Amino acid sequence: MSLSVYDGIQSQKIQTDRGEFHFLEKPGDGETFVLIHGNVSSSHFFQPLMGLLGNHRVIAPDLRGFGLSQTLPVDATRGVRDFSDDVLAVLAELGVERAHILGWSLGGGVAMQLALDAPEVVQSLTLEAPVSPYGFGGTWPDGRPLNDDASGTGGGAANPDFVARVGSSDTSSDEQTSPRNVYRSSYVKNPDRVANEDLWVASMLSTKTGVDNYPGDAGASEHWPGFGAGSKGVLNSLSPKHFNVSALATSGATFPVLWIRGDSDAIVNDASFFDLNQLGAVGIVPGWPGDEVAPAQHMLKQTRQVLEAYQAAGGSYREVVFEDCGHSPHLEYSERFAAELLSNIGS
Repeated sequence: MSLSVYDGIQSQKIQTDRGEFHFLEKPGDGETFVLIHGNVSSSHFFQPLMGLLGNHRVIAPDLRGFGLSQTLPVDATRGVRDFSDDVLAVLAELGVERAHILGWSLGGGVAMQLALDAPEVVQSLTLEAPVSPYGFGGTWPDGRPLNDDASGTGGGAANPDFVARVGSSDTSSDEQTSPRNVYRSSYVKNPDRVANEDLWVASMLSTKTGVDNYPGDAGASEHWPGFGAGSKGVLNSLSPKHFNVSALATSGATFPVLWIRGDSDAIVNDASFFDLNQLGAVGIVPGWPGDEVAPAQHMLKQTRQVLEAYQAAGGSYREVVFEDCGHSPHLEYSERFAAELLSNIGS
């Protein structure tokens, strides 16, 4: 399997002062869209969408340690700023001063961080199945971390067999933890409806594994389940110990925000099976101390809370829910997704 490129899309690399980054580009004379991919994926996941965005220019970079970009360490103590700063560096080299920014999953967090740090670049912001503005896992409903250790979050929360299979480029479907089966069960709701599965699996397998990249290291914790957030790697960059972009609500920004999600998202939900506390609550991870100590994260409610505050402060947002859809609306319903995206910018 290979990272094949669709007709009409260009595969390029660019050197910046932060490293060498690969990106896919669909040339166009219209406005510029920048698409930021999620965890354990790459820019290649966006190709069906890119071709549907009319005459607009579309740029989809690979984040560090994903796709064909340079493998650089992720300093998780900066949250996702290593990623967002990289994207800004790519845009600067390409001469892009303003763009419509879309972030999917992890990329949603990167997009929110970019919007906080460089609002002048953002014409509109689209959040597709985004991580909560308060990070992934380990928070009370109002977004506060459950404890100082951020227990149960970060690199230690990854399934070690899945990580090993990504690292060994496993393309099989024999085990539940194979990347192919994780794609089928968690990335999309109806895999039989989505073409080019081998390309999406190849994109997942482009992820660089290790303590500096995916998933990262683990820290100590006196709280259940016995580990907390580390300081390196992708999953720690999303831990509530290091990541919080809820200040977007009071940033003074007024660009339109579109929030698109699937109604059957297995990854980002108020009862996500990628949240250790949810797994504890249903008995999959033993020893769970209960809701009063380790509640499952209310991911959707937290995102809505921040976006409602953003709107109350003078911005605007719209929530669109795709029915019978999982974590990848842009892949599962590409044409409808493109229509919503173009409608959001009045095109």
